Amino acid sequence: MRALDWVRVRAGEWRPDPGAIGWMALVAFVYGAATFVRSQASLPWGPDHMMILAGDMFVGRSDLSSLTTINDIVTIDGRHYQAMSLLPTIPYLPLVPFHDLWPYSRWVVSAVIGIVAGWLALPLARRYGPGGIADYWLAALGAFGTLLFTLTIEGDFYYLAHLEATLLLLLTLIEWHDKRRALVLGLLIGLSALARPTLLLAAIPFGLALLYESKQRIATAVAFGLPLVGALAVTGWWDYVRFGSALETGYSLSWVTPPLAALRDQGLFSTTHLPTNLALFLGGGYTVRDTFPWLVPSSEGQSILLTMPALLIAVGTTLRDRTNQVLWVSVVLTAIPVFLYYGGGGGSTYGYRYAMDFVPFLVALVAIAMRDRFGNLERTLIALSICFVCYGYFWQVWK
Repeated sequence: MRALDWVRVRAGEWRPDPGAIGWMALVAFVYGAATFVRSQASLPWGPDHMMILAGDMFVGRSDLSSLTTINDIVTIDGRHYQAMSLLPTIPYLPLVPFHDLWPYSRWVVSAVIGIVAGWLALPLARRYGPGGIADYWLAALGAFGTLLFTLTIEGDFYYLAHLEATLLLLLTLIEWHDKRRALVLGLLIGLSALARPTLLLAAIPFGLALLYESKQRIATAVAFGLPLVGALAVTGWWDYVRFGSALETGYSLSWVTPPLAALRDQGLFSTTHLPTNLALFLGGGYTVRDTFPWLVPSSEGQSILLTMPALLIAVGTTLRDRTNQVLWVSVVLTAIPVFLYYGGGGGSTYGYRYAMDFVPFLVALVAIAMRDRFGNLERTLIALSICFVCYGYFWQVWK
């Protein structure tokens, strides 16, 4: 009887949310349709490395039984390993028994994760934004005005790590606003680090803020820290299984093109790369051609001003609020390895792909800034971001 009473109470509390339902339908339709069009522009397809690796893992292998490309492949004793973190492989595992779906897996996996992340843009906006119509502007920025959209529709396992990390960071930000459960926050950040290891640095500001607010600091530290230690252990185990060392990620050993190899010889992470990366992030642009879509984005990366200018609204936040401090420190800490990395903005990608490590934090800061001001300037910047991202979509399809 108590269970039935609980169900009745919960059912009575539930109310249809037309705005959320409409938003979910819009995101699913646009992302799904855009992915379908993009997929038709790159026929024929076959299973990518992550699908092949997922199948190999089912029979106890950590190496690839066959190769589709050789970039970022580590060859040891005649075995080929993909230099990539573990989490991008996991969504492929449920598809392993269905061999007929293997060629479609790249599009299905990316679309599903991207759509869910796009859905989360609205609850994030409702928690951090000013309310009303402004929240839908913010949601549109998160789903259609950042590289989340262009990375989703590409069906590329390299980009899947960014999609997973973005989804997990949005959940982290929602949890931070709502209940701030140390165990949940530690788990979400730990999982995001299994996709993008740089995000482990975000645990520092979130963890310190939790400890500062907690009355039971030892219990909080244990609850927050255990999932992070678990994520480090899983990462170390995966690297040891493949490369014989828990500290070897494979990126220093993998095959890359000669120009990238020359940059890597200067250091996987080095201040030598900082000026070039910052120049790309702030000033990377386009050249022109005489056929559609006319503008040709740099294959090394584009300026944030020409891809996601609405993120500049974030500078309107103050540092007096603790949440703002946590978000800004997270931005800075995760940006450091991004700008020290030898790989630029992410080769052959529209926009500065690696910046997606800290974009979710900036979107939350934009929402907070818009509590104080939501005028024509903010609308214009969000509209420009959506237009630039839509151009990136057209470029990916018709280039």
